[in-house]
Amino acid sequence: MKKIIKGRTKKIGLPPGTLIHIGERKVDKVKIIVIEYNKTQYNEKEIETIEECFPLKDKDTVTWINITGVSRTDIIKNIGKQLNLHPLVLEDIVNTDQRSKMESFEDYIFIVLKIPFYDEQNSEIKIEQVSLVLGSNFVISFQEIENPIFNPVKERLKNPKSSIRKYGADYLAYCLIDIIIDNHFSIIENLEKDVESIEEDLLMNPSKETLQAIHKLKREMIFLRNSVWPLREVISSLERTESELIKKTTEIYLRDAYDHTIQVIESIETLREMITGMLDVYLSSVSNQLNKIMMLLTIIGTIFIPLTFITGIYGMNFKYMPELYWRWSYPLVLFVMLIIGISMLIYFKRKKWF
Repeated sequence: MKKIIKGRTKKIGLPPGTLIHIGERKVDKVKIIVIEYNKTQYNEKEIETIEECFPLKDKDTVTWINITGVSRTDIIKNIGKQLNLHPLVLEDIVNTDQRSKMESFEDYIFIVLKIPFYDEQNSEIKIEQVSLVLGSNFVISFQEIENPIFNPVKERLKNPKSSIRKYGADYLAYCLIDIIIDNHFSIIENLEKDVESIEEDLLMNPSKETLQAIHKLKREMIFLRNSVWPLREVISSLERTESELIKKTTEIYLRDAYDHTIQVIESIETLREMITGMLDVYLSSVSNQLNKIMMLLTIIGTIFIPLTFITGIYGMNFKYMPELYWRWSYPLVLFVMLIIGISMLIYFKRKKWF
């Protein structure tokens, strides 16, 4: 949170649409991949300057431009100039703490999405922002890092028999959105494994480390939930939009993507409730352990109350105490104390107090 606030302070007093990168700079070099395809041909190449792939409107193929790295504001500004993008759209692209959203313009649709991915090394969830610009025959995607999440889409494009080659740019945008949605299921699977591991610790030996793991999972679920809920609004807006860029043939696929989004949200809510329940179980386990300790101490104290009473009586320094002069008084007192202790233990055992 501090990094986001620190980045936003740079824009105080600046006019809307000023291009200042906000967020962590995750790549040093911007990578631009251009894929052009139609039913009969497929061409993929890496270019050095964005001018090499323009103009787009004069071609009969679908063009997908994937740009990795959004810290170079000069490249983003050049793309906006070539495609006549609104300055606020360019501002949202370089601002990597945006909320997922969809905005429809006359010639294009702008979409902001969040890609969660599981960092196995640190066992935590990280979020990457992806921005999409959908035009009549092109899709431009902006990624913070070189994430392989879109590789399956590229493999489908290479196959001449794939259905994706038969449709337009709107279907390509749907495929990119759909794979982002499906990626959430892999995140949920990893979280389920963490939940199962913590549940075992809760049953066997709850500790402070277990509590820390529960709080960490709870923070991650809040983080993931905040990135997923706006996604439902994005898909719903795409489904209801009156823009001619979304064809009727693609609407049914968007409805399916909406169903997947609802399923992801329900799974996250279920996990969230489980984690909340785990916190209650931990507190109950700690409370039960404390109660057992207190019960044991109480039993020990209860047993020693009558024994202390007896020793207190015979510890008094009165002169006329006939028991003090009996030969067997000491062993008798010890025997009585032993009988009292054993009797109380038997009584407590029958009551199932320990």
